[in-house]
Amino acid sequence: MTMALKKVLAIVLAGGEGNRLMPLTADRAKPAVPFAGGYRLIDFALSNLVNSGYLKIVVLTQYKSHSLDRHISETWRMSTQLGRYVASVPAQQRVGKSWFLGSANAIYQSLNLIHDDAPDIVVVVGADHVYRMDFSQMVEQHIASGAKATVAAVRQPLNMANQFGVIEVDQNDPQKIAAFVEKPASTPGLAADPTQFLASMGNYVFNADALVEALHVDAERLDTKHDMGGDIIPYFVDQGEAGVYDFTLNDIPGATDRDRTYWRDVGTIDSFYDAHMDLISPVPIFNLYNSEWPIYTRQSISPPAKFVRGENNTVGTALDSIVASGVVISGGIVEGSVLSNDAYVAAGSRVQDSVLMDKVRVGEGAVIKRAILDKNVKVPAGAAIGLDPALDKARGYKVTESGITVLAKGQVVPEPGEAELALSAQHRRSLPEAVKAATHDDPDIRDSAEKVAAGIQARVADAAAAQGAAH
Repeated sequence: MTMALKKVLAIVLAGGEGNRLMPLTADRAKPAVPFAGGYRLIDFALSNLVNSGYLKIVVLTQYKSHSLDRHISETWRMSTQLGRYVASVPAQQRVGKSWFLGSANAIYQSLNLIHDDAPDIVVVVGADHVYRMDFSQMVEQHIASGAKATVAAVRQPLNMANQFGVIEVDQNDPQKIAAFVEKPASTPGLAADPTQFLASMGNYVFNADALVEALHVDAERLDTKHDMGGDIIPYFVDQGEAGVYDFTLNDIPGATDRDRTYWRDVGTIDSFYDAHMDLISPVPIFNLYNSEWPIYTRQSISPPAKFVRGENNTVGTALDSIVASGVVISGGIVEGSVLSNDAYVAAGSRVQDSVLMDKVRVGEGAVIKRAILDKNVKVPAGAAIGLDPALDKARGYKVTESGITVLAKGQVVPEPGEAELALSAQHRRSLPEAVKAATHDDPDIRDSAEKVAAGIQARVADAAAAQGAAH
């Protein structure tokens, strides 16, 4: 059978709880978490599959799947007349009365999908990573190698070996897996680069019949966690039938040397935040604007973003930021941040190094720094979030060890007291980092800018005080 005649079914594993992303996953599945202003995490996996030419896709869901199911049904519609589909499939207890016991068990309980479609090849991918990948190149190598299972691998520094499933290759065949070790304390470096190792990306290609057989064997075992990476792949490794696909070989149209091998697991708050910061530099580490390999999503029915003067004649501006449709910056300053659809930033307020999701409203003179605010959060005038970890924790906000403050969907932000108002006022007096950089070599312009900023913030403080007295 030639390569062109191979029939491929893609399975997206989207049933994880995402506990490490709490509180962003308190009301939604991890793959449904909003990302980069207008996307959902699952859009990256689905876009990669569609761009690779694979148009028969099933998404296995389980926990808190309503918003995920709705997003898939509203966004990922294809012509069923041509045999194309993206179908959301919930846990159905087809095998016994248990829910999914692991990623391998999820596919085992959904084997009817493979039997019905009768593919030659099954591509299995995770739903919560940010990257671009042409899976057809991986499938091509898989078929040529004769392996029954192939694992996609990304190169990582040796000191991160204890965070990943580690792939050790055969010394005589760099495309064959010699050992698959889950989060070891240490691992040998690659022959081509001793400072790096191959980490599993959670993406796999299988011969369909071999996968079905392996799932049946796994289901009968008692010493298994029914996990694709922890159990199914070692099964193929033990048989000498597992190959590895080095992600650095993947060639994406429109990719640059800076972002062509970008891959990030956004399973924690810190990594989720860092992935957003990767997007906003002038030459981003991950380029959302590659139109030759687009990331698809449902477009918001919102008007264009707007930057206008505020009530105190303060200038609304955004620097080094992503601003989605419907955003209004009315006299506030946004810097180094990502603002999702229909967010509102009022006069005199500052949003710095933060992520604001849909319909977040920032009141006059409020300051947000190194924070993630989920949908529908309303920040009152003069409030300070992300400036004082002790204050944030006292108010019930999550604060990570690295100092990122996170507010849950619709979480109530109390009115600020005098100490908090003074804290936000102090921070508003500082110039934006971009302005400091632009005036670094001209002290006179820097001095003038600081005087203007001080005068504007004094007017904002007076207005905030008057508003507080009215309440």
